[in-house]
Amino acid sequence: MGNTAAIGTRAAEGQREEQRVIFASSLGTVFEWYDFYLYATLAPFFAALFYPKGNATAALLASFATYAAGFLVRPFGALVFGRIGDVVGRKYTFLVTIIIMGLSTALVGLMPTYESIGMLAPTLLVGLRLVQGLALGGEYGGAATYVAEHAPDEKRGLHTSWIQTTASLGFFLSLIVIGACRRGFDEATFTSWGWRVPFLASLILLAVSVYIRLKLNESPVFARMKAEGKTSKAPLRESFTNWGNLKYVLIALFGATAGQGVVWYTGQFYALFFLTGTLKIDWKTAYNILTIALVLGTGLFVFFGWLSDRIGRKKIMLAGCILAALTYFPLFKAMTHFGNPELEAFVDKTTIQITASDCQVHLFPNPKTVYSECDKVQDFFAKRSLSFETGAGMPGQHAIVKINDASFTGFDEKALTSTLSDLGYPAKAKPEHVNTFMLVVLILIQIVYVTMVYGPIAAFLVELFPTRIRYTSMSLPYHIGNGWFGGMLPLTAAALVAASGNIYAGLWYPVVVAALTAVVGAIFIRETKDHQLHLL
Repeated sequence: MGNTAAIGTRAAEGQREEQRVIFASSLGTVFEWYDFYLYATLAPFFAALFYPKGNATAALLASFATYAAGFLVRPFGALVFGRIGDVVGRKYTFLVTIIIMGLSTALVGLMPTYESIGMLAPTLLVGLRLVQGLALGGEYGGAATYVAEHAPDEKRGLHTSWIQTTASLGFFLSLIVIGACRRGFDEATFTSWGWRVPFLASLILLAVSVYIRLKLNESPVFARMKAEGKTSKAPLRESFTNWGNLKYVLIALFGATAGQGVVWYTGQFYALFFLTGTLKIDWKTAYNILTIALVLGTGLFVFFGWLSDRIGRKKIMLAGCILAALTYFPLFKAMTHFGNPELEAFVDKTTIQITASDCQVHLFPNPKTVYSECDKVQDFFAKRSLSFETGAGMPGQHAIVKINDASFTGFDEKALTSTLSDLGYPAKAKPEHVNTFMLVVLILIQIVYVTMVYGPIAAFLVELFPTRIRYTSMSLPYHIGNGWFGGMLPLTAAALVAASGNIYAGLWYPVVVAALTAVVGAIFIRETKDHQLHLL
């Protein structure tokens, strides 16, 4: 009787410890994603604050490039902090990363704008984004590994899926805080200094996160391995110079994380940008639509994590990639139909052609840049979310613009604006024409894809690599897939739209990457759900 009670007590204590680990790791990671995605949510807004005026399309691309910089550096953070995590320990490493992330985010809130210090402003902003990216590169692998190494083998997908909710919850939290600030301040105040408040608020979140994480113990799997003297002395060399392990790194990247990255960022960030930037829907309505979809869909991370413990990780992740690749174009066209039907009708009945010899896509605006007539014309139509065709003209000749039967020589903004107005161009989506219910459904479908590819992936990556080099090995493919393939999505998609003149052209990037990931994963990935971590 006594033995039974003692066993029951130990089981209850073990369960409480598992819950503390999941809660503490997840909460800290939510705050870290919140920090990282504040900039992502405000990227279009920052184009006017930190970059010179003159070409709105170039400023937007530069803003997305700065956003992407934080992602590009994430794999290097994975290498630096992954090595520390495999040599020193999981707990210490993700304490360091969250402190770095919180402080760098708060400093963004103290940044002077382009109007104050010129080109030094975007330079400093890029620097802080790089620091954020380095910190996040070490955070996710530590949190996922820490939780997985505490979890029972048969519940690893379920337990790690809570970590997978944190990115969406961090995004959700950023929407809530930014939305509250934009509602609490008038437009002029928010533009002047109110935008700084969400960044400075990260100091409060940082204090809470550090306090909670200081109370955690080291991962039992790592602690046992360290006590036995079996930790790796050179995790980078073991991870990437040994073909047996490097092969799995490459399979994880091209057969799982690349597709997962583009699906994640398309279904949430690009969808938000499409609603506000392309369809010209009021930001409050767009935030509400995405917030409702996130609330409805976030629990599916846990569902698909749980399901992966029963039927496997591979088939769920690849199914999400395949569905995304097959349906993105019809989903975004449906968003146009239900979000701004007047724009859809206008585009269907209007043909715009530009003939010029000096058309370029400008990635970074520069006050010294002399924009050609073609640049100005393309920027004019791009800002209005109008698709156009560009043809080569004779060298030295003026740009020729045709809108249906009307023809214009050079860039005459007043005449172009008047012509569009006469044809019935809708400058903004009319609130009474926005079908909020259908837009929530369409974005929720995309979030379902996100949860399918993302819910099981932490367990999959943890199970793929041995304990002694797990932090390093899993972090690199994850952050290349998310940071390079996923993080580059807004910039790449916006550049494709600007270069082609087609508002849907940016979708080719996630469609192709998701489709290739599904093919590679189907051929090379082996199921991992029955792997036992203490044997790896």
